[in-house]
Amino acid sequence: MGGSFITHPEVIQGISELLEIPVMFQGRYEDDKLVAAVPTWGNYIAGSKGALKKLGKRGLIDVGNPEVILPMSPNIRIVLPYKSDFISYEHQPQIINLKNKGKALCLAKGFHAEGFSKKFKYNHRREIRLFQDEGGEFRSVNSVSADQLCELYLDLFEKRWGFSAKGATLMHKLLEKLYNFLTGTILYIADEPIAIQLVYQVETMKHFSVEYVNGGVNPSYKNYSPGSILSFSNIQQAQALADSKSKPLRYSFGLADNDYKLRWCNKVPVFLT
Repeated sequence: MGGSFITHPEVIQGISELLEIPVMFQGRYEDDKLVAAVPTWGNYIAGSKGALKKLGKRGLIDVGNPEVILPMSPNIRIVLPYKSDFISYEHQPQIINLKNKGKALCLAKGFHAEGFSKKFKYNHRREIRLFQDEGGEFRSVNSVSADQLCELYLDLFEKRWGFSAKGATLMHKLLEKLYNFLTGTILYIADEPIAIQLVYQVETMKHFSVEYVNGGVNPSYKNYSPGSILSFSNIQQAQALADSKSKPLRYSFGLADNDYKLRWCNKVPVFLT
């Protein structure tokens, strides 16, 4: 089942097929028992940004800067003979050759006692009520097809940022490959889609791994704070699902490269090999 979104076998298999990169699944055995598994592209952990650059595939797809967690026995101690970036601090006691280059990811604070404050939750629930009072609706991303979702996302992304989304050319194929891992909602007013976030989720043996890649918003509706509403709603939905399975939630906003993320997240270190 993999250890995180990017190392999930079905996710990395789909990405590898799309980019035409051969993927191998390497295993570490001790006493004939599998204690670690690693998907690889040559000398790299599959899915790593370094590998995409090395293989001339950089920029062809956008899956954000996903946290790399490998399925490993908790007591294992190894030197990882493959290159990667954004390796989770969860592996710090397990992988001996991790290097700290000062990079960090942002993981959502969540809805437990140590997470979002009461004031924070009140303010965002109020935003949602005001949005719904004006006829705003929430619809699942899975309420539309992969092709429709692609068209919607690319349109709203360009309206928000003024340029095309990264990986736009292969976006429809990527969404087809990973459609079953998409999660979250689309905001509508009078049947017009006004905001979306591209969010992927996988369930692993230990937790729920969620990657928020990017989003699109129609600026004409910015007075409703649609980006804020979506972030709150999507995290709340993921938290409820994780809690129902009694598993921790790891909801990543990607690299700690923007101050707005700190309203939603805690910074956590990531490592490379």
